[in-house]
Amino acid sequence: MDFRGKKYERGSNWSDPEVVELLQLWADESVQMELESCLRNQHVFNRIAEVLREKGIHRTGDQCREKIKKMKLEYRRIKDNSKAPRGGRTWKFYEVMDRVLTSRPALAYSSLSGSMMAQQVLQGSMVESYHHQFASSALPFGHSQHPELMEIKCFSEPNMANSSRVQNMVPRPGFSALHRLRKKRKGQRVKDPLDDLLLKTLTSQRAMEERFLQMEERRFQRDLDVEERRMQLEQRRFELEREHEFRMFNVFAQMLSILKQSHSGSSSSVAMPRGLDFSQALSEIAGMGGGGGDLQEIRARPLAERKVDMHGFCNPSDFQRSPYLSARGNIANIFRGSTEEGYKAYHADKYDEDKNPNGIINFGTSENKLCFDLMSKRLTQTDMNLMEPPLLQYPDWKGHMFLREEVARFLTYYCKAPAPLKAENVIVLNGCGSLFSALATVLCDPGEAVLIATPFYGGITQSVFLYGNVKLVYAYLDSKITGTSTRPFQLTVEKLEKALQDARAEGVTVRALILLNPQNPLGDIYSLSELRDYLEFAKRHELHVIVDEIYMLSVFDESATFHSVLGMDRLPDPQRTHVMWGISKDFAVSGIRFGTLYTENQDVANAVASLCYFHGVCGPVQHKVAQLLRDRDWINQVYLRANHARLKAAHTYVTDELKTLGVPFLNRNAGFFVWIDFRKYLRTGTFEEEMLLWRRFLDNKVLLSCGKAFECSEPGWFRIIFADKTHRLQLGMQRIRKVLEEREQEILAEEKEQPCQSEQDGKADSTDEVIFVSRHQEPTCAGSSNLGDLIGLLQQQMRSSDWLQKNTAEQFAQEKPEIYDVFSKLVGKQ
Repeated sequence: MDFRGKKYERGSNWSDPEVVELLQLWADESVQMELESCLRNQHVFNRIAEVLREKGIHRTGDQCREKIKKMKLEYRRIKDNSKAPRGGRTWKFYEVMDRVLTSRPALAYSSLSGSMMAQQVLQGSMVESYHHQFASSALPFGHSQHPELMEIKCFSEPNMANSSRVQNMVPRPGFSALHRLRKKRKGQRVKDPLDDLLLKTLTSQRAMEERFLQMEERRFQRDLDVEERRMQLEQRRFELEREHEFRMFNVFAQMLSILKQSHSGSSSSVAMPRGLDFSQALSEIAGMGGGGGDLQEIRARPLAERKVDMHGFCNPSDFQRSPYLSARGNIANIFRGSTEEGYKAYHADKYDEDKNPNGIINFGTSENKLCFDLMSKRLTQTDMNLMEPPLLQYPDWKGHMFLREEVARFLTYYCKAPAPLKAENVIVLNGCGSLFSALATVLCDPGEAVLIATPFYGGITQSVFLYGNVKLVYAYLDSKITGTSTRPFQLTVEKLEKALQDARAEGVTVRALILLNPQNPLGDIYSLSELRDYLEFAKRHELHVIVDEIYMLSVFDESATFHSVLGMDRLPDPQRTHVMWGISKDFAVSGIRFGTLYTENQDVANAVASLCYFHGVCGPVQHKVAQLLRDRDWINQVYLRANHARLKAAHTYVTDELKTLGVPFLNRNAGFFVWIDFRKYLRTGTFEEEMLLWRRFLDNKVLLSCGKAFECSEPGWFRIIFADKTHRLQLGMQRIRKVLEEREQEILAEEKEQPCQSEQDGKADSTDEVIFVSRHQEPTCAGSSNLGDLIGLLQQQMRSSDWLQKNTAEQFAQEKPEIYDVFSKLVGKQ
């Protein structure tokens, strides 16, 4: 877009009469005085153009100024050419230009009034030729008109040689010695370097103005794009809200249909549950109470499926037993899963903004990539660079005492321990994975098991199995809210009891319980009462409790509060309670392998310390970690503030994108991950189809973690890591959007052939903090659910949005009073 319009049009075709008219106006004394007295003269030429238009010459002020400018340049070119004789100046307007430019009035102050007066210098003579009288009434200037008429001779080429003689014969009464001195000084001012500097300044100013206009145009276009994007998001959000309301009313209509059939005494196979009336059902829905009917129990699996399934970690068709390895070596060789496969593919084709923009973006590995700038600056300061003999020698296998003391002080402060923790209870290893392996080895015999709730971080399976041959017993958590549960995937003592009893019934010895707090991949933070219940459960059954708190400083929202086991006033069984923590997550340095164990049981501490020979931390790293943990002011004032703000911003961006896509997810405020529900993109709802979707993401160059890698009992759940830079998050979410839109189109095409969904697809979505509910969970087949299931589904539909807050009875009464009055009268008759 050109903002200049006709301002910079050039008028190159001027006829001689038009030039004469222009020169008459421009040469006027009042015009010359105003041009001399002002820095910006555009308004003068605009008024000259107005006078010309009254004479029938249609020119703009810019065209007049450009014409005068060109004539000045031509005049100076001829005048500066000293080699040419005076009679050789053949330009027809040279005499007129010379008369004006050499006799332009100089400004001076009157001694009487102090006002600015112009000395009349130009006393042009009368030359026979074409003349035009410039009337004073036609000039829009406030100065007096020159008393004499200026005549211009339009000389032809043959008469140019005599022009100088004609000029010499004309008397010039104003040419005194003082005038010649002023003329000489004026000629010097023309060549003054300040003029060039002023010209350059004006040129630069014009260039800056043009640049500013271009920038404003780009900013305006960018604002338009942002506004268009916002409108699209609002439209999408509005459509999703309408679909959500439609689903709720659809469920409500089915409930009314069932009640009507029950009331009419029909022979329908769907009956109202005994002891449940309609008023009770409505009160439970409005009060968001517990389920009103028989919800499906947690799926039960044989214990054989709870043990380590090698087929879940390898591809048997590709496996060939190696004659160079033992049986354990062959097991370790094939102990791989989707996590290892995706990790290997990522390193072979890693995304780089400059070198490999089409590479794989890693949203699968739980790393904090937001604070490398802060950590690199802190770890390279002078206090970190120490090299003394003790750091280069064998240390105490539990770790150098200066580091263990600093860890004890650090955990006392951030875990809010009621009493100072002791350094002799601290053990240092190279990462929490090594701690899991060491604890499983010293607490369990080969073939025994550890109890853990699913979904959980899948790396624990390798850690406890490869060395100690210890298996895991799963307490399966479900997305449905059942029993005493108040949120999806909630761990309760009842579920732990059931899993433990099932394992013992099959002859499996369970020695320990693993708790992840905050939980990976769910992001749940356990309350103090929940922690106490879990520890009491373990005490009743004489189980060790291994508490992994590696994300304790990664709670990025002030509304969520983390409670450490070490912060409890009293531990139910302190000799069987062991707490783990490391710096890889909370301090964004996963490449520095450092983990610490705190246990009051010295037998366990000494047994684990004997394995530190294989898992020790080198002396220089121990010194750096101690210096880092000691710098409490930097941690609180600089690092944690910046880290939490960046985590929150990245989490907000990813969850907003998921809301736009209409994808359900668990909304939590801890860790680096979001637990996402992609079940509506699985047609059959199997783990095989989940793996196909995972590979489809990988083929589109984005790495996620599927639910099978976390032993999730429901196919279709994925974990995404959001602790990454904005440009990678944007590109990664674009690739995810592309896969989901393609998959949605495929499912819609398939649904046209199969209008009624299967019973599996008709299950309720019970994720209470999921923003939107998946389409595949709508009960679309008539008679496929009883009243209790529909009540539970309607409750969960209400939980999944703020519909109740936006649609209150008071608001409805204000918006639609007529309908509200009819409804109130109807209720009064009941």
